[in-house]
Amino acid sequence: MANQDPRNWMWSEALQMLARAERLHREVFQPPHASRRGANWEPPTDVLETPDAVLILVALPGVDPEKVELAIRDGALLMAGERVLPQELRTAVIHRLELPQGRFERRVPLPPGVYETPRTGVTNGCLVIRLAKANRQRNQT
Repeated sequence: MANQDPRNWMWSEALQMLARAERLHREVFQPPHASRRGANWEPPTDVLETPDAVLILVALPGVDPEKVELAIRDGALLMAGERVLPQELRTAVIHRLELPQGRFERRVPLPPGVYETPRTGVTNGCLVIRLAKANRQRNQT
């Protein structure tokens, strides 16, 4: 009966509120970027660090991973792309449309370090970006 423990649902609600506050903060307090050419949404991301790489998981269902633009600048990973409504759905009656459509951009601050060229893959509907630490490989040789 651990699921009925008030601490579990209170913790869950607190985490949801923090995530909501962070999204609102990014939307309201983000300084205008010259590069934001019509971007109307930001995909949620997770950033994880291992001893030899930084992994960024980006929730991008319905986006072709080959068309996501990636760059590392000023200590951050910049990503951009577009989610378009499939042609067969353009004439459909939409009852609910929750996945954002159109151009997206996201700037993800990275832990300090030097990284190699990003490598990407897809796992469970998420784009996985792997940034190998350049210094780590040099130190091992």
